[in-house]
Amino acid sequence: MMNDVDKDLLFSETVKAGKRIYYFDVKQSRNGDKYVAITESKRIADGPTDNPHFTFEKHKLFLYKEDYDKFVAALNKVIGIASSNNPAQQEQPQAEEQSAEPEKAENPTSFDIQF
Repeated sequence: MMNDVDKDLLFSETVKAGKRIYYFDVKQSRNGDKYVAITESKRIADGPTDNPHFTFEKHKLFLYKEDYDKFVAALNKVIGIASSNNPAQQEQPQAEEQSAEPEKAENPTSFDIQF
Protein backbone atom coordinates (compact mmCIF):
# COMPACT_ATOMS: atom_id res chain seq x y z
CA MET A 1 0.00 0.00 0.00
CA MET A 2 1.35 3.43 -0.96
CA ASN A 3 1.71 5.98 1.85
CA ASP A 4 0.83 9.69 1.60
CA VAL A 5 4.42 10.67 0.78
CA ASP A 6 4.50 8.39 -2.29
CA LYS A 7 0.97 8.93 -3.62
CA ASP A 8 2.26 11.31 -6.31
CA LEU A 9 5.20 9.02 -7.28
CA LEU A 10 4.77 7.42 -10.72
CA PHE A 11 8.28 6.04 -11.33
CA SER A 12 11.66 6.01 -9.59
CA GLU A 13 15.20 5.19 -10.68
CA THR A 14 18.04 4.90 -8.14
CA VAL A 15 21.76 5.40 -8.78
CA LYS A 16 24.14 4.32 -6.00
CA ALA A 17 27.49 6.12 -6.11
CA GLY A 18 29.72 5.51 -3.08
CA LYS A 19 28.39 7.43 -0.09
CA ARG A 20 25.80 9.11 -2.29
CA ILE A 21 22.53 7.85 -3.69
CA TYR A 22 20.69 9.70 -6.44
CA TYR A 23 16.94 9.28 -6.89
CA PHE A 24 15.29 10.26 -10.16
CA ASP A 25 11.54 10.33 -9.51
CA VAL A 26 8.67 11.04 -11.87
CA LYS A 27 5.85 12.59 -9.89
CA GLN A 28 2.45 14.01 -10.66
CA SER A 29 1.14 17.29 -9.29
CA ARG A 30 -2.40 17.82 -8.07
CA ASN A 31 -3.40 19.28 -11.44
CA GLY A 32 -2.09 16.17 -13.25
CA ASP A 33 1.17 17.60 -14.63
CA LYS A 34 4.20 15.32 -14.44
CA TYR A 35 7.54 16.59 -13.20
CA VAL A 36 10.93 15.17 -12.24
CA ALA A 37 12.34 15.31 -8.72
CA ILE A 38 16.07 14.62 -8.41
CA THR A 39 17.34 13.91 -4.90
CA GLU A 40 20.93 13.50 -3.76
CA SER A 41 21.21 11.66 -0.45
CA LYS A 42 24.63 11.59 1.21
CA ARG A 43 25.51 9.51 4.28
CA ILE A 44 27.28 11.56 6.96
CA ALA A 45 29.12 9.89 9.87
CA ASP A 46 29.05 11.78 13.18
CA GLY A 47 30.65 10.85 16.47
CA PRO A 48 33.64 8.68 17.29
CA THR A 49 35.15 6.48 14.60
CA ASP A 50 34.64 3.32 16.69
CA ASN A 51 30.91 4.02 17.14
CA PRO A 52 29.74 6.53 14.50
CA HIS A 53 26.19 7.79 14.21
CA PHE A 54 24.98 8.09 10.62
CA THR A 55 22.64 10.74 9.28
CA PHE A 56 21.62 11.56 5.74
CA GLU A 57 21.92 14.95 4.09
CA LYS A 58 19.47 15.44 1.22
CA HIS A 59 19.30 17.96 -1.60
CA LYS A 60 16.36 18.14 -4.01
CA LEU A 61 15.89 19.60 -7.45
CA PHE A 62 12.50 19.85 -9.15
CA LEU A 63 12.37 19.90 -12.94
CA TYR A 64 9.15 20.92 -14.69
CA LYS A 65 8.07 19.97 -18.21
CA GLU A 66 8.60 23.43 -19.70
CA ASP A 67 12.30 23.16 -18.78
CA TYR A 68 13.07 19.55 -19.87
CA ASP A 69 14.65 20.44 -23.23
CA LYS A 70 16.79 23.28 -21.84
CA PHE A 71 17.91 21.14 -18.89
CA VAL A 72 18.90 18.15 -21.06
CA ALA A 73 20.73 20.41 -23.54
CA ALA A 74 22.70 22.10 -20.76
CA LEU A 75 23.45 18.77 -19.04
CA ASN A 76 24.70 17.24 -22.30
CA LYS A 77 26.88 20.29 -22.91
CA VAL A 78 28.54 20.38 -19.50
CA ILE A 79 29.08 16.61 -19.40
CA GLY A 80 30.58 16.76 -22.88
CA ILE A 81 32.97 19.50 -21.78
CA ALA A 82 33.77 17.77 -18.47
CA SER A 83 34.42 14.47 -20.30
CA SER A 84 36.66 16.06 -22.91
CA ASN A 85 40.44 16.03 -22.56
CA ASN A 86 40.59 19.08 -24.79
CA PRO A 87 41.46 22.12 -22.60
CA ALA A 88 40.39 24.43 -25.46
CA GLN A 89 36.81 23.20 -25.02
CA GLN A 90 35.67 26.02 -22.72
CA GLU A 91 32.39 27.82 -22.15
CA GLN A 92 31.65 30.17 -25.04
CA PRO A 93 30.05 33.60 -24.59
CA GLN A 94 26.26 33.83 -25.02
CA ALA A 95 26.47 35.41 -28.51
CA GLU A 96 28.45 32.48 -29.92
CA GLU A 97 26.18 29.88 -28.32
CA GLN A 98 23.34 30.84 -30.60
CA SER A 99 25.15 29.71 -33.74
CA ALA A 100 23.25 27.33 -36.01
CA GLU A 101 25.63 24.38 -35.49
CA PRO A 102 27.11 23.74 -32.01
CA GLU A 103 30.68 22.50 -31.73
CA LYS A 104 31.12 18.82 -31.00
CA ALA A 105 33.40 17.59 -28.21
CA GLU A 106 36.12 15.05 -29.02
CA ASN A 107 34.55 12.44 -26.73
CA PRO A 108 30.95 13.56 -26.40
CA THR A 109 28.67 11.96 -23.85
CA SER A 110 25.02 12.24 -24.75
CA PHE A 111 21.82 11.48 -22.92
CA ASP A 112 18.63 10.78 -24.82
CA ILE A 113 16.07 11.60 -22.15
CA GLN A 114 12.45 11.66 -23.18
CA PHE A 115 9.52 12.59 -20.96
